[in-house]
Amino acid sequence: MPKLDQSLKRAKERRSFHSVEALEDLFPLTIDHDLELKLLERTQAPKLFKLVDSNRAHLRPWLPFVDDYRSVSAANQFIRRNRENHAGKTRLLMGIWLGESLAGVVTYDYIDWDNRAALIGFWLGKSFEGRGIMTRTCSALVDLAFDELGLNRVEISCAYENTRCRMVPERLGFKHEGVSRQRERIYDHFVDTVRYSMLASEWKKSDRLTLRP
Repeated sequence: MPKLDQSLKRAKERRSFHSVEALEDLFPLTIDHDLELKLLERTQAPKLFKLVDSNRAHLRPWLPFVDDYRSVSAANQFIRRNRENHAGKTRLLMGIWLGESLAGVVTYDYIDWDNRAALIGFWLGKSFEGRGIMTRTCSALVDLAFDELGLNRVEISCAYENTRCRMVPERLGFKHEGVSRQRERIYDHFVDTVRYSMLASEWKKSDRLTLRP
């Protein structure tokens, strides 16, 4: 299970996770001894740009924003826009850190407080694949959504042909809800997407991924 004690203690002192401060107090979030989630800050823009720039061929087939990352300044602006426009209430942008290395990015793309639902999005640098990093990361965020934020539903959407992305919700026992035809535009073409969901009532201990202590 994620080591949430210290961050949750800080957040619970504020009582309401609807406040920006309470949500931000959940981070950094330690998943295990070498894996941690941190809210992306503008000071981390150089590392974010370096990760995207070194993974362009790997990321571009699935992510429509890769061509926008042409400088550290662009990465800085991306982080700033997310911090200012959403202010932590409807979106959280987190870096996935393996030791001192930025391995990828994961988000609560949209937190629908009225309907108690959230959408998780993610991507990982190619050299970090095959270690269970994203499965452990998403498992921790599902735990957080249900056990601490009081949400009822978590969704993950993947391009139909992105089999590596689809493996994450499938490993975690998410339900396959269907295919949306030509749902997302990636540069000059459209791709079908697959939607997966998990309900709080389904997220039982016996079904959860066992995380390393």
